[in-house]
Amino acid sequence: MILDANQIVAIRQHNDEEIRRGSRATHGYPAQTIQNLLHTIEALKNEKRKWKKLAQDRGKALDKIVEIASGSTESGSTGK
Repeated sequence: MILDANQIVAIRQHNDEEIRRGSRATHGYPAQTIQNLLHTIEALKNEKRKWKKLAQDRGKALDKIVEIASGSTESGSTGK
């Protein structure tokens, strides 16, 4: 099952309410487990953003290298 952002927010809100209720919380409700899963989701989102930015930076660097390499090849062949 794939959850969208709104569903994750709703789960987080419901879970936060259960945690706030403390000893009056629904018996058997796995609040801590759900909280851990939500933290894992956030950590994965941050990792995904980090790797996406790294890939974009790598792409820009490769474009720059290609630009420099093609520029030096053209100037080297015209200089002879």
